[in-house]
Amino acid sequence: MKPIALDAMGGDRAPAVTVEGALRAARQGVPLLLVGEPEQLRAELRRCQGDLPIQPASGVLRMEEEISALRHRKEASIMVAMEFLRREEVAGVVSMGHTGATLAAALLVLGRFPGLERPTLLLELPRRQGHTLLVDGGANLDCTPQWLFQFALLAAHYAELAGLHQPKVGLLSVGEEAHKGNALVRQAHALLEQAPLNFYGNVEGRDLFSGAVDIVVTDGFTGNALLKMAEGEARAILELIRDELSTSLRGRLGGLLIRTPLRALRSRLDPAEYGAMPLLGVQGLVLVGHGAADAHAVERALDKAWRLSQSGLIPSLRQRWEALSEGQGGRGRGVGRGRSSQRGEGQRGSGPGPAGSGEEASQKDS
Repeated sequence: MKPIALDAMGGDRAPAVTVEGALRAARQGVPLLLVGEPEQLRAELRRCQGDLPIQPASGVLRMEEEISALRHRKEASIMVAMEFLRREEVAGVVSMGHTGATLAAALLVLGRFPGLERPTLLLELPRRQGHTLLVDGGANLDCTPQWLFQFALLAAHYAELAGLHQPKVGLLSVGEEAHKGNALVRQAHALLEQAPLNFYGNVEGRDLFSGAVDIVVTDGFTGNALLKMAEGEARAILELIRDELSTSLRGRLGGLLIRTPLRALRSRLDPAEYGAMPLLGVQGLVLVGHGAADAHAVERALDKAWRLSQSGLIPSLRQRWEALSEGQGGRGRGVGRGRSSQRGEGQRGSGPGPAGSGEEASQKDS
């Protein structure tokens, strides 16, 4: 049983929270390999009174460093973890560190799907019923129409393999009409109209949580900004509810009555519950978490990676992309099963659910 490799040096509070989260996941049955500075990891394991296997690595790419430095830092923890994945000695890699560094390391060591111009980060945003998937979550700040086209294909096939029949795909814009939006959106709309997808058309920001579509496509700058805004708004709303309930005796009594539902709501809106988001389009299972992750978020990320590794969803996505890309001369332009009717209905299936979370990112790579 191959373990999940954790870049234990990645993240704002690593290795303290990464080791603590790893131990929590290990107690739930997730096989793990810690990658990082041995002395620091052993010290944290002693502090937490636990034990996990360690793969030595020296150094980590900090948030302020240039991505290009990775070319000369093969001993860095994220590079060592990716090398283990390339050699198929681990089932996947999880990092809560520098998103740009994780993307660059994955491209340098693992490579991308044939015909794919850029991988994409897939976010999972909670809504009243289920989740909305969003690409790109921050890996590609500046995009081309063709990249958005390919992101939509990747996300749609990922969702289908996860059990969502004919997922509806929307393109984020400032209005529903096809002529609305900037040049990138208008050109991407023209491509998506001809794509083998269940393309709904343009959607607005309010549609992210309405259930109008299953997948929303945008550039990484906008996607990551939306994620951070949604996280901040969720926290603000919960704080407003708490403040209102504490202003009077009646409010406090009401708060006692709804305490359990409020805790459930808080859990649904907590970014830590989603752990990490998959990097779609690289040759292996790679998940990227939030740099400010706590131990609970690390635990959830590792659990998600383990479930995805056992589902076989990522290899199936790769096989589907490769087969259909070859059928289109390796361009990735026609990957799909045939175009579905515009604004058709997406239906839930019974497969393993898709996953994702947020993290600030850089577009830079090799």
